Amino acid sequence: DFLCISLINGFTQLRYNLGDRTVVLQTLQKVHANGNTWHSLSAGRVGNEGYLDLDGINVTRKASPGMNALDAHSDFFVGGVSSLNLVNPMAIENEPTGFTGCIREIVINNRELNLTVTDPKGGANIGDCDGTDCGYTVCKNNGTCQVENSGFSCSCPREWTGTMCEQSIHCSQNLCGSHALCIPQPSSFSYTCACALGWTGKYCNNKIKFYIAKFVGNSYIKYTDPFYGKRDLQYSRLSLNFTTNQTEGLIAWLGKSEDEDNDFLAIGLANGTLKVVINLGEKISVPLMHSKYFTCSDGRWHFITVVQSQTCIKVYLDEELILFEDIDPQRKYTALNYGGICYFGGFELDRKVNIVTTGLFQKEFIGKIKDVVLFQDSKKIQLMKAEGYNIHDGNSGN
Repeated sequence: DFLCISLINGFTQLRYNLGDRTVVLQTLQKVHANGNTWHSLSAGRVGNEGYLDLDGINVTRKASPGMNALDAHSDFFVGGVSSLNLVNPMAIENEPTGFTGCIREIVINNRELNLTVTDPKGGANIGDCDGTDCGYTVCKNNGTCQVENSGFSCSCPREWTGTMCEQSIHCSQNLCGSHALCIPQPSSFSYTCACALGWTGKYCNNKIKFYIAKFVGNSYIKYTDPFYGKRDLQYSRLSLNFTTNQTEGLIAWLGKSEDEDNDFLAIGLANGTLKVVINLGEKISVPLMHSKYFTCSDGRWHFITVVQSQTCIKVYLDEELILFEDIDPQRKYTALNYGGICYFGGFELDRKVNIVTTGLFQKEFIGKIKDVVLFQDSKKIQLMKAEGYNIHDGNSGN
């Protein structure tokens, strides 16, 4: 499998192969080869339907029956490869050759790559394109960069300040403690403090311990499984207790959630009903809904266990088997390669649940979680030792 973007006779081409045939898309117009015109290029695929957009002019290739997952387990190369004989002959029309020109602002699956000396894994024969201290993103948040004798200076929009316009004016005089992030609130010309795990209070100066994690809607815990490398991923298991009076919310998500290729197992609520979704690698999420009765949003403690045995999924609610389904009798993918990452209650503060889960779940969790056990481990997860923000002590009060 491969996905390749290249310049062919002045036109931009996208080629990809998901395992059955090579799809080729080519732009309608040529690029300017004068060396001083920046072009904006967007390319990719949804399933096996491809799209290619150069400076706002779009070309698409409609999906047809066939493979729809890109199984490419190689490094991601920009501008060339370490050895040209690595390039699949079908990935490019002519003999492969390295790119000559400038590239900036590369965004893969909504994540921007840092094109610096230290961030990439490797490279060769790369120079600075801008030639000044003003790179294209030196000044953040639409600030304007001016070259000066001593380097550069940034002229910032009204809402931002700092040497690189990196700080909101609402946070410039903040009182948040050292275990906090300042979150600007422009509508009220103020800010709030987001507290790191183990801290609470208006300015996050009060240290806490907890065994029951209380989530308030802008909270999350990210736990890294230290035993992931030893797990048998064909037989996964997650159990926990939760309580909530909300009808929507993401309770747990096993998976890296970095892009659509990541396997995951998710538990949450939709319309007051328990919803379990699993993806073992087909990019086809299989939602399992329990609609027998609406008891999960009643403010009581509920015990849920999800067991994955290859493609067979069992869900127990309060020790009663409520769902039992074989999501793929063909057994094409049988392992939950979740990357050792477990999220509870939501994702990082700048990532919304409905966007990351592509609408599978609508909101962050509001409620309490305790007694989380992975696989058949003899000990519960110590949520205190994970990372996260805005988690309160669920032991005290409601």
